[in-house]
Amino acid sequence: MKKVVSIFLLSAGFLSVNAAPINDSVPKLIPQKTNVITEETVIKIENLGININSDLPELRPTVSADGNLLFFICENHPRNTKFNSVPNSQDIWFSERDSAGNWSEARHLSYPLNTVQYNALYWISPDNNRILIRGAFMNGAFVGKGVSMSTLTESGRWSEPNALVIKNYDKFDRGQQSGATMAQDGKTLLLYMSPERSSPVNDIFVCFQTDNGTWTEPKSLGKKINLPEFDEMTPYLAADGVTLYFSSNRPGGLGDNDIWKTKRLDDSWQKWSDPVNLGSPFNTPGWDAFFTLDAGGEFAYLSTSLNSYGESDIVRVKLLEREKPDPVVLVSGNVYNLKTKEPLSASLVYETLPDGKEAGNALSSPLDGAFKMVLPYNKNYSIRARADHFFAVSENLNLDSLVKAGYKEIHKDLYLAPIEIGQVVRLNNVFFDFDKSNLRPESFVELDRVVKLLQENEAIEIEMSAHTDSKGSDDYNFRLSDDRARSVREYILSKGIAANRIISQGYGETKPVVPNDTDENRQLNRRVEFKILKN
Repeated sequence: MKKVVSIFLLSAGFLSVNAAPINDSVPKLIPQKTNVITEETVIKIENLGININSDLPELRPTVSADGNLLFFICENHPRNTKFNSVPNSQDIWFSERDSAGNWSEARHLSYPLNTVQYNALYWISPDNNRILIRGAFMNGAFVGKGVSMSTLTESGRWSEPNALVIKNYDKFDRGQQSGATMAQDGKTLLLYMSPERSSPVNDIFVCFQTDNGTWTEPKSLGKKINLPEFDEMTPYLAADGVTLYFSSNRPGGLGDNDIWKTKRLDDSWQKWSDPVNLGSPFNTPGWDAFFTLDAGGEFAYLSTSLNSYGESDIVRVKLLEREKPDPVVLVSGNVYNLKTKEPLSASLVYETLPDGKEAGNALSSPLDGAFKMVLPYNKNYSIRARADHFFAVSENLNLDSLVKAGYKEIHKDLYLAPIEIGQVVRLNNVFFDFDKSNLRPESFVELDRVVKLLQENEAIEIEMSAHTDSKGSDDYNFRLSDDRARSVREYILSKGIAANRIISQGYGETKPVVPNDTDENRQLNRRVEFKILKN
C-alpha cells in the first residue's frame, strides 16, 4: 500500500517587530500544501522569512557547520557594490541565527569581500574563522579567475582575501563559469569548471593542500560523476567527508539541472556509488543547484523560485534518512594559555592514531580563542593547537565505536603550555597495555612531538613522570608508574636525544590532580607528564 507524504511550504516567521527587511515591499507568503506518493512522513519546506528574503533574487546559500551563520547572494540590491554600473550585480549578504532560532536582518558584507563585478561566498569553515570566495585576489586586489581565502581578524572583520595557489589552474578553468567548495577538513578543495574554452559544460575536480600550503593540480572525480556532454557543477561535500551532493542535467532528472547524491568509496576520489536523484521537493522542472547542509545533516539549505517572495528565496528542507550523510561529531571549545588561562588565537590540527596522519585543520578565533571542528566517526583522533613558543597539550577523542550514536556535539577546550622552566605538560595521547609499561603504537605520535621539542630547543632538560590512580597497593603503583616513565624515556633516547637531558620518575598515586572517587577522576589521575627543568 502506497503512503502519502505531505509537503508544507511555510514562512519561517523570523521577523522581529522593529527589524527592517532587505526589501519592505515583500508580499506575504501564503502557505501551500502538496501531496507526493512515497513513504509516510512530513517534509517541510521552510522559507527563511523576510529578514533574509525579498522581492529580489536570493541565491547560493552557504550555512555554517553549527547552522547559526548563513551567507547568500542577493542580486540587484541597491546596496550592492556595483549596483549602478553592472547589470544583475551580485553581492554577499549574511544573517545570524540566535538561540531561539530567529534569523537576524540580513546584512551586506563590505570591503574587502564585495569589490568586483560578481561576488560569491563558496564555503565557511567549521570554526567560522575562514571563508572561501569567488575570484583570485592578491592583497585584496582582484586579479582574475580563481578562489581566495579570507580569515577573521582581531577587529572582528574579514581580512583581505588572497588567492589559493592551485597548480595549473588556468589550464582547467577556461569555460563560461566556475565555482568551488571546501571539505570540512580544510585540506580538500572541490572545483567545478571546464578546460574547454567558452564551454557551458562543467566537470567536478578535486585538489589537495600540500605541506607548503599550495594546492595540487585539479583531478577529475572520474567517469561516474563527470558524464560526457553533461553539466556537473556546484558540488557540496557533507561533513562526513564521503557524501557528495552536486547539480547535473544528466538523464533521469525532473527537468533541467537537478541535485544528485553519491558516496565516495575509497581515497582515490575516482570510485563513487551510483548517483541518486534527490527528487521532489529538492528538485523541480526548473534549474536546481546550490545545495548545502549543516554538520548535523538535518536540514538542507537551497534557493527556490517555488512560492517565493521574489524571483528566488532561501529555504531549508528537513532531510529524510535516505537523503542524509553519515553522522559526525562537532567539537567546539576555546584555546587557552595553560599558565595564564587567557584565550589564544592558534592554528589547530587533528590527526588519526596510530598512523599520525593529519586529517584536518582549523583556526581558533582571534577574539576569544573559540574553535569548532567536524570529526567523522570510526577514527581515533589526537587534536591540538599550535602556536610559536608553546607546547600543545593534546586531547584524545576515540570515535571508533560511537557511529551508532548519531550526530553529537562535544565541548573540549585546548591548552598551550609556554615553554619555560617549571612548566608541567600532560601527555594525553600516551597509552600503555593494561597493567603494563609497554608503550602502544598510538603513543608514538605524541612522543615524537616531545622529541621535536628537544631537538629544536637544545638547552631544554626535562623530567618525564608517570602517575597512577589509588587502586592497588602503594608499592605496586610506584613500581608500575616508574616503569612507565622509564619506558617513555627510553623511547625518546632511541630518537637520538642525549641521556643527560631527560630523567624519569614514577610517583604512583602520590600526586593526584583530582580525588580518586569516580572512574572519570581515576582516569584523569592516570597520566604521563613532563616538566621543564632547564631552558
